[in-house]
Amino acid sequence: MMMMMEMMMPCLCNGSRTDVVTVTPWLAPVVWEGTFNPFLLDSIYKRKNITIAATVFAVGKYIMFLKDFLQTSEEHFFVGFRVDFYVFTDRPNEVPKVNMAAGRMLTVRSVPSSNRWQEISARRMEIIQNLIEKKLQNRADYIFCLDVDSKFHGRWGAESLGGLVAVIHPGYYRDDRSRFPYERSPASNAYVAPGEGDFYYCGGAFGGLVEEVHLLAKTCRKNFEDDAKRGIEAAWQEESHLNRYMWINKPSKVLSPEYLWQDFKPKNPEVQIIRFSGVIKNYANIRPN
Repeated sequence: MMMMMEMMMPCLCNGSRTDVVTVTPWLAPVVWEGTFNPFLLDSIYKRKNITIAATVFAVGKYIMFLKDFLQTSEEHFFVGFRVDFYVFTDRPNEVPKVNMAAGRMLTVRSVPSSNRWQEISARRMEIIQNLIEKKLQNRADYIFCLDVDSKFHGRWGAESLGGLVAVIHPGYYRDDRSRFPYERSPASNAYVAPGEGDFYYCGGAFGGLVEEVHLLAKTCRKNFEDDAKRGIEAAWQEESHLNRYMWINKPSKVLSPEYLWQDFKPKNPEVQIIRFSGVIKNYANIRPN
């Protein structure tokens, strides 16, 4: 059975995997285990002397997940590359000390607390936009924005680099797009009409070239704020706006659900490796509302 919406997409496989779609209709690669040569890609990109930035938000009780996130990133996330992590938190004194390899840096930035997790989610695009404008435009080449309540379990490396990079949501990749939880209110700037859309992408992992992510964050922030002025909040906050943006602005690389799985889900046969996965948690205990 061809996974990931066989009826919606032509079979444009590259020959290395025939059980999954490995190329989108707009000819962007879909990255699965077995579709790339990690040693070749690393050798190419290491010669380019690139810097990868990574943002993570550890607000409120979410600080409890930061140590595992950072420790496992040292084992699996762009190992051997120059990586700058930016942690945004309202509890800077609780940021754990993690031994980082040479060329890897951790910067902690304070952000306000919030009584609503939706507000924390909503502010991310604004904060990412400001970080790029004030710090990263001349410092980093690529940036990935990742959820803190997740751990790395396998390689995440140069195969993930691209202009605009999206990750397919593990909860919907086998579903027809009629079941995707897009924002369905035409009044919202995040609206995706029935019959439209490609994949349903995660808000918990996305990235690409710094300039591409800057445009995404700036656009999503504006659309979110315009909605808020009219008393509208999209169903899944910034994830809804991200999906609208990527429906119009197609990602140049799509990462399979290997790149953000969910620990409570059994591993499906086509998922040969789990690289990054959301941990099991009780939202009632960690969210402010």
